[in-house]
Amino acid sequence: MEPASRRLLDLARRDKAAAEDALAKLPVEAQVATVCETPLEERGRILALLPDAGAVVPYLPPAELTFTVKAIGLADAAWLLEYATPEQTVAALDLDAWTGTELDRATANEWLQAFARTSQDAQLRALESLDDELIMLTLRDRIGVEQQPDEKEDWSPPDSSQTLEGKFYYWALHDKDDLDDITTLLKTLFERSYWHYFRLMLAVRWELTSDSEEWALRWRTGRLEDLGFPTWDDAMQIYRFLGPEQRTALPPEVRPIEIGAWQLPVWIPQLPEVGGPGDRVFHAIGALPDDARRASFYAFIALANRVAVADRMPLGDAEATPKAIAKAARITSAGLAHVASENGLSDTEVLERASLEHLFRVGANLDPENARP
Repeated sequence: MEPASRRLLDLARRDKAAAEDALAKLPVEAQVATVCETPLEERGRILALLPDAGAVVPYLPPAELTFTVKAIGLADAAWLLEYATPEQTVAALDLDAWTGTELDRATANEWLQAFARTSQDAQLRALESLDDELIMLTLRDRIGVEQQPDEKEDWSPPDSSQTLEGKFYYWALHDKDDLDDITTLLKTLFERSYWHYFRLMLAVRWELTSDSEEWALRWRTGRLEDLGFPTWDDAMQIYRFLGPEQRTALPPEVRPIEIGAWQLPVWIPQLPEVGGPGDRVFHAIGALPDDARRASFYAFIALANRVAVADRMPLGDAEATPKAIAKAARITSAGLAHVASENGLSDTEVLERASLEHLFRVGANLDPENARP
């Protein structure tokens, strides 16, 4: 744990008011850093000390909010989700509610249940930010919906069904499911965004599951690419075969590193040291000029994201990022060592001419059995 968060937690055990005062004196940026640098099991305690959680939570990187909510427990995290932004909400389900390319409807349902415990404003914010296809698929696992015909005198609602407006009737598909959380969310939409409610109920009743699954995956794939996570097919290129000559070849000229910054989904203020030979690439990056070092930082995070996707690591798991970073560092360092030795160059000279992704491919080809997912 970083000293600042450790000191605050130790102080809170002795004098909670003093710890709250100390945290309140920090600027918001420092409060965000303190939360993110606190181990997950302790983050709930740090967050509880904040003078205004609503001023801090929206600035947490989206994956960090996801990890924190899961560490607290979805059933107990409504107070935290109260402050989640639409972007954080969407990212949370993109990261945590999918297994590969399949929507994990049980997990998506847990997130919706958690939002049902928030205020109506927070519920509406979440429901209007999430894809209708995802909500529909999740609801369809729990409710049936029937629409009252416009003209049919002998029509009667399905047994055990309920309605909010006399037009759409819904009922539980599973015994002992009281649907209280779903009713809460539907009521919020009905009262605050009627046409959204109307379209959603029509979708649960009539939309094809296969079409909704395809569109939900398409929307999610595009957003993950914006967060630096490529498609699986694209990510698997890091394991592409390289022949012996390709493993040593280098372009003759120094190559400009042209990777710009983007908003990282996790808190990584600097490249960590993972220990052992895997740190070789970090030391080489650290020796680059400022602009190249910054570009290489983002290039390495992009590479670690490719590893996470290619290896099908659960992106909503807090352990996925350090695992991906450690593997990317270990294999890239092996490739770096090989290319530097074969060409009689320093590590920094190699980084100026070869991309980190290429060096990872070299390392993966040197020891494919231990590199492959």
